[in-house]
Amino acid sequence: MLLAIDTSAGTSVAVVDRDRGIIAERASADTRGHAEIIGTYIDECLRESGVAIAALSGVVAGMGPGPFTGLRVGIAAARAFALGAGKPVVRVVSHDAIAFAEYGSVQRPASSTEPLLVVTDARRREVYWSAYEGTDAAGLPQRVGPAGLCVPADLERAVPDYSRYRRLDASTVSAGAMGMLAEALFVAGEPFADAQPLYLRSPDVTVSAGPKRVS
Repeated sequence: MLLAIDTSAGTSVAVVDRDRGIIAERASADTRGHAEIIGTYIDECLRESGVAIAALSGVVAGMGPGPFTGLRVGIAAARAFALGAGKPVVRVVSHDAIAFAEYGSVQRPASSTEPLLVVTDARRREVYWSAYEGTDAAGLPQRVGPAGLCVPADLERAVPDYSRYRRLDASTVSAGAMGMLAEALFVAGEPFADAQPLYLRSPDVTVSAGPKRVS
């Protein structure tokens, strides 16, 4: 069983099991209130599921793409919870979870070859995008290269062979789908996401290179 956390879009928390599926899930589309509600969502999901912390196998962290301020809240929460519980953290690309849920709503585990373009709001009048060539025999989404970032007007030029894809604009990421994807990756022996979050651009605030000069 896994506790899954994602704040790449809104805030989503879930407890999942490989056999039982999504046991409990909480989600909010608010892109600014991550820190205020994430602790409550974790507590509610654990209570509703009836799963003891000791029974969890690990904690899943959504790694984006997502804006720096929001995305780091979920990653920090996943790391802190895992550290306190003595559980490992596994990482999943948030767009992969969207594609996994979308493909799975039609066909799983048999492979699908429908090209899919996942698009999410990056704020600052930009969008994140990831292209998929369908799924493999295990139902895992097959991403074409890394995620991208562009202004909406440039999306058709940024995505090679844009017209091939069915576009899916997603406003939320299901932590339940993300947890189930982590389970599927483990069963298939496939690697999890890298440790580096997919911010795709620099944060608004940076550390000064030296002390501020006082005149």
